[in-house]
Amino acid sequence: MLTEHGTPIAPSTFYDARDRSCARAERDTGLKDEIRRMHQANYGVYGARKVWLALNREGMPVARCTVERLMRQLGLEGARRGRRHRTTIADPGAPRPADLVQRRFSPARPDAVWVADFTYVATWSGTVYVAFVLDAHSRRILGWRAATSMRTELVLEALEQAIWTRTQEGVDDLSGLVCHHDAGSQYTSIAFTERLAAAGVAPSVGTVGDALDNALAESQIGLFKTELIHRRGPWRNVDDVELATLEWVDWHNNRRLHTACHDLTPVEYEQVFYGQHPAQQAVGVSTP
Repeated sequence: MLTEHGTPIAPSTFYDARDRSCARAERDTGLKDEIRRMHQANYGVYGARKVWLALNREGMPVARCTVERLMRQLGLEGARRGRRHRTTIADPGAPRPADLVQRRFSPARPDAVWVADFTYVATWSGTVYVAFVLDAHSRRILGWRAATSMRTELVLEALEQAIWTRTQEGVDDLSGLVCHHDAGSQYTSIAFTERLAAAGVAPSVGTVGDALDNALAESQIGLFKTELIHRRGPWRNVDDVELATLEWVDWHNNRRLHTACHDLTPVEYEQVFYGQHPAQQAVGVSTP
């Protein structure tokens, strides 16, 4: 037909194009299975870029545009963040530490700046509050706690776990560390302030009512709500939330690829740092 219309084409060209199309269709079928598996294995929150990175990390070379095309065909997409409700209730009578961070949330080493915050989760049994302590360098969650009240014990226990985590890794001296948080009464309480002082940690508080002054913690809360809470509910009670958070934190620290960590996991990012700075290994994360 092409020849009759003045556009001759060699038979070999036709058959070669047909065979290439069949081969691409077969490869797409296999890739779709792998893309679906990778998406589901990571809480269904990865977009095309991170699915592409994760597949290549597993030794499966594939172009990013191919992943984007196949994810569109599969109807898969990454998680999108929504708005966050604030839980900060400042105590006007409590002394407030100075802002030692000044929105500089990219320190050059681990254990230079920790950020802390907490959020709420609605469950069938009532509201559950979840607190986090995060290392600003690696974005690694060092401590967390879930409870049915937002008293000081909630944030204090998350801090205790963070200190314990570093102690288990050989960090005996946290002097020089700054713990940044908002002006909530839990964080400006005597118990929390005294525990920081006992550990040699300097407190830091941002401007009241300004989310940007604790932007990294706010961002972490957004990830938690978007990647876990909004996607896996409804939640029954505090035990339900606690178990799911435990699993999510393990995934976040050890398997989630983080853009701020140059597409490494938080734990890998700390290991790379100490691999490049062996003199600081005694006060850091031990490499495997």
